[in-house]
Amino acid sequence: MSESKKSDRVAVVTGGASGIGLVLSRALAENGYSVVIADMLNSEPAAQTLRSEGLAVVGVKADVTSVEDTANMIAAATGTYGGLDVLVNNAGIFTSLTLKPFDQISPAEWMKVMEVNTLGPFLCAKSALPALRMRGGGRIVNIASTSQLKGAPFMLHYTSSKGAVVAFTRSLARELGGEGITVNAIAPGFTLSDGVLASGMEVKMGDVVRRTSRSIQRDQMPADLVGALLYFAGDGSAFVTGQTLAVDGGSVFL
Repeated sequence: MSESKKSDRVAVVTGGASGIGLVLSRALAENGYSVVIADMLNSEPAAQTLRSEGLAVVGVKADVTSVEDTANMIAAATGTYGGLDVLVNNAGIFTSLTLKPFDQISPAEWMKVMEVNTLGPFLCAKSALPALRMRGGGRIVNIASTSQLKGAPFMLHYTSSKGAVVAFTRSLARELGGEGITVNAIAPGFTLSDGVLASGMEVKMGDVVRRTSRSIQRDQMPADLVGALLYFAGDGSAFVTGQTLAVDGGSVFL
């Protein structure tokens, strides 16, 4: 890990080395945040690319289901940049899953999805809390999904986990609001991330979603989530907490 240019606000993005997470990491860095990219993958190449553009980014390898790893990623933020202001819980299992009836999902597969998608945000928030308190407040932004709002079939473990993320967001907002820490969620629609394109999910799902349910009938890209993230991470949302914002081209209306 090497140090790069410092700025006033510091963010950690889990699952930030590729796909949606990398786009969100870049957006925060381009808007004046020092960013720690935490990922199961080797995140340093992505961090190096952003540093070569003059952005303040470091990479750290982290499994969000590990107490030790989540503590280490927060230590990377405080040690490199002096604190933490924003935690983005983006890491999750989705593109590696296969559409199947719920009775064909094994208990092991169910538990793996739940560990990453629900235990992960819990451990990351728990590890981040002391650093946020040291700042006198901060932001936690959880990446949910509109699948749980629609009751999407054949991915019951995934949709259930994202429903849990929304419940987690609301309850944690109640607990932390008095400390100046807001907790909100962004619920994307079916997004053409790198993982989706590599898995072939676009062929199976993208055209159907676009034609049958979106008011804005185009593909959703990772960049479509940037505005919502910058809002929830910034000062403009200081009096907004416990909310879930659907960013899906008008497929779901909350």
